[in-house]
Amino acid sequence: MKVWYSEISFSTRRRSEVVDLTDQILQEVRKSGIRNGLLVVNLPHATACLTLNEGESGVKNDLLRKLDELVPPSGNYEHDRIDDNAHAHLKSSLVGTCRVLPVVEGRVVRGTWQNFLVVEEDGPRTRRLSVLLMGE
Repeated sequence: MKVWYSEISFSTRRRSEVVDLTDQILQEVRKSGIRNGLLVVNLPHATACLTLNEGESGVKNDLLRKLDELVPPSGNYEHDRIDDNAHAHLKSSLVGTCRVLPVVEGRVVRGTWQNFLVVEEDGPRTRRLSVLLMGE
């Protein structure tokens, strides 16, 4: 079995935004040379999250709006006594930061409208995304 690892570095420009990293992740899969196995994509940050969904601007805006409805930026959070980003920590915990997908014959198995979307909630920042492939 072969194991391949890389990191994608990217920057966000706003406090809250959605960044589509699908093309960069698929490029890393191609570079790995792994034809069949598992893809693990991990966002090692506590104030951003990773989801699979359509990269259309309306979906991105709806996602940000709904997350703000569920976890408002101002919510009398205890953590805000230390740092004004408790809402970002909570959203990251709810949505998650890691996705695992199969790779079959060199292609990531995902739905037609499933893009890798990073949801920034504490930007602007420089972030990194870990890409690990295991297989043959």
